[in-house]
Amino acid sequence: MSDEQRIAAVAAKQPAFATYLGFRLVSAEPDMVVGELPVKEELANRNGMLHGGAIMALADNVGGTATFINLADEFFTVTVESKTNFFRAIRIGETARATCRPLHKGRTTMVWETRITGDDGKLAAIVTQTQLVMTRS
Repeated sequence: MSDEQRIAAVAAKQPAFATYLGFRLVSAEPDMVVGELPVKEELANRNGMLHGGAIMALADNVGGTATFINLADEFFTVTVESKTNFFRAIRIGETARATCRPLHKGRTTMVWETRITGDDGKLAAIVTQTQLVMTRS
């Protein structure tokens, strides 16, 4: 199996939670993962905007995907830290787009920055997360 095929296979294995939210994987490469989340009423806060927790879940999912596609089969990852800055709202009916890039790719941790934008392309949030890399036992 080529590296591209392996990356595609690993990236395609999205967790049930991501599927439940409506997450769509747009692209996956070792140094960039892009995903989208349609903003529906079930994911909104009481103001009709995408809930902050949904934004964080979107970012966590693309960061986890980015880490997994950079790992050999004998490793797995969990999020150990996540920080979010919110800048603007994304309304019901729009699509949140998450673009995740590495800040650090080490042997025991990986740190990712995910930029979330709305339909207008303007920055809605930045999430920085640390993924711990562990060996399957």
